[in-house]
Amino acid sequence: MITKLKLKPGQRGTKTLTEQYGDALVCVRYRYDAATRTRIKTVELIVDKKQLSSTKQSHKDKEIVAVQIAYGEKELGNKIRSLGGRWDTDVKLWYIPYGQVKGTELEKHIISDASQKVAVTADASNIR
Repeated sequence: MITKLKLKPGQRGTKTLTEQYGDALVCVRYRYDAATRTRIKTVELIVDKKQLSSTKQSHKDKEIVAVQIAYGEKELGNKIRSLGGRWDTDVKLWYIPYGQVKGTELEKHIISDASQKVAVTADASNIR
């Protein structure tokens, strides 16, 4: 079975389904089965929605945090370098005091548990 078309709500071909399901409609797919020569229309619906609890950890401004920046994100690399971040070649992570990245776009790149990437080395404690 091959999916040939995926439509978002409001696009041509989804009008009646948008009226029927409203905001619960995520997408409509048209699938084709070559063996039985049939077209199947499927819908993806939201059936449950819950607010997630905030798991954001607070850091002290002087606490050293690990920041992961993908290869090729030169603008972010230059920004963390200019803020005084230190690169650890062994674990391929940046280390910087939290106060330096607080409120910047670098904050969302903080790895709360550095073991997600590789265990944090003792070298991080030497960064000031």
